[in-house]
Amino acid sequence: MNLEPSPPLTRAQESRVAIERLYITMRHLFNRGFYKPSGVSGEEIRQALLTLRPEIYGSVGDAQRVELDGLVYVMDRLPKGIEACRVITLASREGFEHSRFPVLVPAKRRRNCYRIDAEQMVIEVTNGRSEIYDILTHLTFMFMEADKIRRNAIQERGSKTREWQKLEAIVKAGGTVKEEDRELALTYLSSILGRTFEETQRAYARFEETGSTNTGLFQIVYSLGSVSMGELRGENIDREINFTPMLRERIGQHLYGERWARRIKEYIWENGLQDRPVHIVSANPHSVMNCLYAPIALDKSVEYDDLYDLALKLSQSSNRALREQVQAFALDNGLHELHDIAGTSLLVQLIDTGRIDPELLSDEIKANIPTVREEKPLILVMDYAFGEQAFETMDELLKPYERDGQVYPLHVASISIMGKAGILTGDKGDLMIPTSHIFEGTADNYPLDNDFCAADFVGAGLDVFEGAMITVLGTSLQNKEILSYFKNSSWNAVGLEMEGAHYQKAIQAHVRIRQSIPANVKVRYAYYASDNPLLTGATLASGSLGSLGVKPTYLITVKCLEKILG
Repeated sequence: MNLEPSPPLTRAQESRVAIERLYITMRHLFNRGFYKPSGVSGEEIRQALLTLRPEIYGSVGDAQRVELDGLVYVMDRLPKGIEACRVITLASREGFEHSRFPVLVPAKRRRNCYRIDAEQMVIEVTNGRSEIYDILTHLTFMFMEADKIRRNAIQERGSKTREWQKLEAIVKAGGTVKEEDRELALTYLSSILGRTFEETQRAYARFEETGSTNTGLFQIVYSLGSVSMGELRGENIDREINFTPMLRERIGQHLYGERWARRIKEYIWENGLQDRPVHIVSANPHSVMNCLYAPIALDKSVEYDDLYDLALKLSQSSNRALREQVQAFALDNGLHELHDIAGTSLLVQLIDTGRIDPELLSDEIKANIPTVREEKPLILVMDYAFGEQAFETMDELLKPYERDGQVYPLHVASISIMGKAGILTGDKGDLMIPTSHIFEGTADNYPLDNDFCAADFVGAGLDVFEGAMITVLGTSLQNKEILSYFKNSSWNAVGLEMEGAHYQKAIQAHVRIRQSIPANVKVRYAYYASDNPLLTGATLASGSLGSLGVKPTYLITVKCLEKILG
């Protein structure tokens, strides 16, 4: 019998296989407890990443050109000084917070890290497997770029290039250069990086912006190249990644989420708020507070056109005193802040609307004043979760509270999820309203009855797209082929994010199976676009939204509050 040869895989299919191989390999290495990035196991991750060629890592597949935007993105999410470490240990919360090691928190990730010595860095992982995958992917990229730097810095006969020697002299002299010598130093650096002078200059400026959490481009390039050279010379200084036994034991056990949720419920009962209808809002910790309290706290001392204009003014670095004034007023008028002590890094705000005069609220929030006065809803604002942490925290939060041998359910009236997401059909700052969440890499999908619809946001000057959202295993593991497939196939996806399916998995379990919360609970999801990974120059690696994110953030917040209070 003649069998026709199988058709070749498409790029999208190859990419999905690569993602699956990445996660299987990373999970195996985690269970094993250690690996060497340049060893056989590390090479498997590298090859899968090269097959995938994620948009966020740009020219990672180029053997000579160092990917600068990707490097900025990754270093913003890793601790300061990690480029000089050859041993990186991932640990759970194991007592380092009580040590004398200074805590290092990356600019764009809430995680505690500790520099143990010149060679070792400890990264505390309390957000679940998504955080481990995120870290390992970033580290793999960093090591790949380090090896490019080393190759560009060594001549065929093994001697160091003139440019590398110049860079070495700059770093050993303190790592900074005078303004009149900077262009000359950047010229040397551009040769080592395999990039143009203009590209190197732009990357240098971006690293200068995060000087408090990064060591600067000269130091980073030199340290990456030096560690890679040391390993190549066979001086028994191989790069290593380790996972502590405690981390491997605790992962997936909901240890941090359970402590976090219990503290919230204890606080609610201790303050006599347990009989109020509870409205859970997953959002940033400032927009709800500012929408409710800023117009009252600032009264007529600040001129503004609307809440968006007021938010813009409050977001300016020069207006710190105004922000402190709003927060102080809020804390005196029903706002309770619970800073995390459990390890989740999620701040919680409990807002007792019974201590706010609804007649003083902004006219933009169309509140039903008699109902607000009668019911006095309790608004529970939780900071953004990360990946699988969304399931852990929401699952634990929705469980009934056990007290003195009795079980007391929370009176959950609504759950609103506001998030940042990559958009596939529009541009930065646009809105996405999901009709379902599709969990990438699995057969899991979660259709939902969203209490938000596109019509809720029409007329605000932003484009609104309604459709399926893809919950991805990691934003740094997506390329145009995969995303185009989700957009153009019958999935009709409008965007991608990392938490939606995890939140909805917990919510559906508690509504339909565990019956911890009412079947008629209102569920709302709305996202604003932080990037468009299908457009060159519009990925997350191209930089933050800045003030462009203020308008969609406050528009979604106002609509949430209207639904809650109206």
